[in-house]
Amino acid sequence: MKSNAEHPWSVGDVAARVDLPTNVLRHWESVGLLRPERDAAGRRRYGEDEVVRIAVIQRSKAAGMTLEQIGVMLDNGARERHQVLQQHLDDIDRRMEEMRRSKAMTEHAMRCSAHDIATCPRFRAGVADVLARF
Repeated sequence: MKSNAEHPWSVGDVAARVDLPTNVLRHWESVGLLRPERDAAGRRRYGEDEVVRIAVIQRSKAAGMTLEQIGVMLDNGARERHQVLQQHLDDIDRRMEEMRRSKAMTEHAMRCSAHDIATCPRFRAGVADVLARF
């Protein structure tokens, strides 16, 4: 077992620094995303490698990845890694396009003089793809 000097942070320390409840870190451990060392008393001790993994998990979740996808991404032996990552990139592209459309629609609504924005012909053009389903 490595010394506490190499694994200086407790679960509480890490949770406070990354603004997460300790049960989230414990859950990530239970699903195999984290593997903190244990001290002689069995308490979790997090070192730099675990903290980096936590940062990757947080950033990936913020980008819309599931814990399952993150697990594949962090598994250096996962054969489906590139497939999962490509699917995530495709999803990001789709969501970015939706955000672009939403931004354009909102900007138009800010400039439009119509009190009921749904009656504005140019505003309706922003939802034409949805209306085409009817």
